[in-house]
Amino acid sequence: MRVLRVVAVLVLGLAVWMSTVSGQERTITEAPVGFDNLTNGFVSQDQFDADREIFEQRADIAGGLGPTYNAQSCAECHQSPVTGAISQVTDLRAGSFDGFNFIDHPGGSHLAARAVDASIQERLFGNDSVRAFRSSLNTLGDGFVECIDSNTLLAIANAQPGQSAGRIAGQFIQVPLLEAPGESRGGRFGWKNQHASLLGAAAEQYLDEIGITNRLFSTENTSSGRSVDQFDPIKEVNGVNEDPENAIDAFAEFMRATKAPPRDAAVAATADAQVGSALFNQIGCALCHVRDIDTAPPGTVINGGTFTVPPALGNKRIHPFSDFLLHDVGTGDGIVQNGGQATRNKLRTPPLWGLRTRYTLMHGANHLTRHEAILRHKGEAHFVTQNYKALTLTQQNQLITFLNSL
Repeated sequence: MRVLRVVAVLVLGLAVWMSTVSGQERTITEAPVGFDNLTNGFVSQDQFDADREIFEQRADIAGGLGPTYNAQSCAECHQSPVTGAISQVTDLRAGSFDGFNFIDHPGGSHLAARAVDASIQERLFGNDSVRAFRSSLNTLGDGFVECIDSNTLLAIANAQPGQSAGRIAGQFIQVPLLEAPGESRGGRFGWKNQHASLLGAAAEQYLDEIGITNRLFSTENTSSGRSVDQFDPIKEVNGVNEDPENAIDAFAEFMRATKAPPRDAAVAATADAQVGSALFNQIGCALCHVRDIDTAPPGTVINGGTFTVPPALGNKRIHPFSDFLLHDVGTGDGIVQNGGQATRNKLRTPPLWGLRTRYTLMHGANHLTRHEAILRHKGEAHFVTQNYKALTLTQQNQLITFLNSL
């Protein structure tokens, strides 16, 4: 989506931009932000609270929990500082590499950490040479991310080689839309951009993390390829699944109605943070950690015709500090999901909004300081890391102060 003209004005304290896109003028306003458990306007506050309660509800075995699982509710992995936000929880992916292709661990690369019976506890196999922990991701503001026009992300990808002298080239992949069989859309959710819609992401996570089958994922996971049928009280036959009330719809609605993570205004206002913000751009961080992205206009039909961008989510400017593209920055986990073997060592640029709520960093949660995480960047980001190293200690600290405001 090419923006031809942008004029910034202030109206009633809200940032407003008049943009001409494809010959039509539209008004862009700031997306609401806050760690306050309040709706962004997509649904009423009462509906938001009801959906949040379902997001927080703990499953039990009688209701379909497991037989292999990681958590008993969505909120267990998304609740710092409020429901739906980020956390320090990780899960395990594994498989092997034959020199040409990644091969899933039996039953799939995702290994559950818990089981309802000790006999079906999943564990690594001796030939699982590829092993990777993945930290849980923030879901706040993801309704706005879902409503980004795919052409906007494609334009970012197409511009990056020219902006970086050919060193950065984000990959934009198309992934299936489970709610619209036969349709696909540009991926934007998950560490591998394996989903393009919040409903599809919620449905897969409900199965993989909690063990609940649903209308989009109706087959129970195995335990490393072994049947768990004898431990499953609800048999998925003749259209039966463990989510008869379609909680996945409530999960998706809740995420769509969340506000985006806010910045720490006090830290952001400091002189050090403001200098650090300029350095963030100067050394090249913003090429992938894109500051400003606008969502599609209200009325735009997305997700294979199953969702229409509402006024609460359309024509909004967000500041995710991500391009939502796949990159090889030397930290790849070796896992392949929807993007094919070329994505084996690529990961989605993690949005930095809400960064200050994390104490473990990078996809594997194996770094504890901003400085360490920056130095970990190699591959496409090698020259950015070198630019960071060339900064004075004072400048490095100013950049980190800026990061601590996010």
